[in-house]
Amino acid sequence: MASSQSFEVTVVGGGLGGLTAALALRHRGLRVTVLEQAAELGEVGAGIQTAPNASRVLMGLGLRRQMEAIRTEPLDQVRRRWTDGRIVGLTSLGQRCKDEFNAPYWHYHRADLHRMLLDACADPAGPGPVVVVHTSSKVVEMDRTDPVRPVAITEDGRRHGADVIIGADGVRSRVRDLMGAPDTLLFSGEMAYRALIPGDLIAADPATRWLVDRYQSTIWYGPDRHLVHYMIRGGDYLNVVACVPCTDAVRENWTLPATAQDLVEAFPGWDDRVPAMLSKAKEDVLAFALYYRRRDPVWLDGRVALLGDACHAMLPYQAQGASQAMEDAAVLAEELGAVTASGIEGALRRYVDRRAKHAGMVQDASLANKTFYHLADGPEQRARDEKLTNFDGESDVSYDWLWSGTPLNDPDLGAFSYQFAR
Repeated sequence: MASSQSFEVTVVGGGLGGLTAALALRHRGLRVTVLEQAAELGEVGAGIQTAPNASRVLMGLGLRRQMEAIRTEPLDQVRRRWTDGRIVGLTSLGQRCKDEFNAPYWHYHRADLHRMLLDACADPAGPGPVVVVHTSSKVVEMDRTDPVRPVAITEDGRRHGADVIIGADGVRSRVRDLMGAPDTLLFSGEMAYRALIPGDLIAADPATRWLVDRYQSTIWYGPDRHLVHYMIRGGDYLNVVACVPCTDAVRENWTLPATAQDLVEAFPGWDDRVPAMLSKAKEDVLAFALYYRRRDPVWLDGRVALLGDACHAMLPYQAQGASQAMEDAAVLAEELGAVTASGIEGALRRYVDRRAKHAGMVQDASLANKTFYHLADGPEQRARDEKLTNFDGESDVSYDWLWSGTPLNDPDLGAFSYQFAR
């Protein structure tokens, strides 16, 4: 009988979820090939958050030192009212997360986090076989003539056979389509503007200087829209995500370039600090339509399985999209790493059983926040703001449940103290 070390996994998609899966599988001794359709591996210019549930996964892969080198730590999560900036909710992060969840809540530039994972996958000194990464490798077909040896076929005709194929290829997953999974993609009616604003411009203006005096993760609530911002790269940039009703043009094109003026005009009548901040954006503003998947437990067909946005794309209203993909990666590696080749189907079934309900609950909570964040001023809004003064989570799930993550089978992760110094 073949040992677990002998079998091969092809991961389609070289984003944060795909690379975390590749690295976690490598740590289990599996041979992993990543197929990425882009000509160069990298990430867009934007910020990202890892809550403790994701930080714990990454630290379990030996990445704490690398994470500390690129992270910016918010001390609080702050909720503000749109008209006057009044704080209606404040949740302590910082040391509290380390004390209560044994893992930090950190912010990063997406490209830095992606590069860290890619370097770890390729590091010859790391545990397990080095991950092989192929760029310019868009998967267009799958050959499953041999059910125990599925083959991913790229646009240039190359055939990549493996014992398992994992579709980590995003919200418009080709692997999902080729697998024959149901079409669960839904349009939210909303879009997000994304921008990185130079931190020196923020610091130089008395109207925005407060943003660099204390690092926080801030959400402004208003009718039909909300605004999120936080510092990354130690204050080099203010990352902004502004969610507003979607235009026809953005819905049709999925993504379109935008301007600082577009950002400012999307928040009429808001507190003066909002246009002061948004007007400092430069030419790299992007507008993208917000799609999500309805909950669906079908992540698997034979030896082909899905991960991340391919199976549970969610709205960004819990800041958990990448974190949930990283949880997928940890559970997938636990299950595949524990079996021989003959046990692959059962391992994939257990992976889905452990993750589909959990990720689905986060999907639902993220969708519920679309309403929760965007209430018009009135009785419902006042009741929400009152709830936020005693804050333990948002619509449907508590932070205690969310940040604890899917229970892992690794006793070392459960018992190990990361001993964060105060």
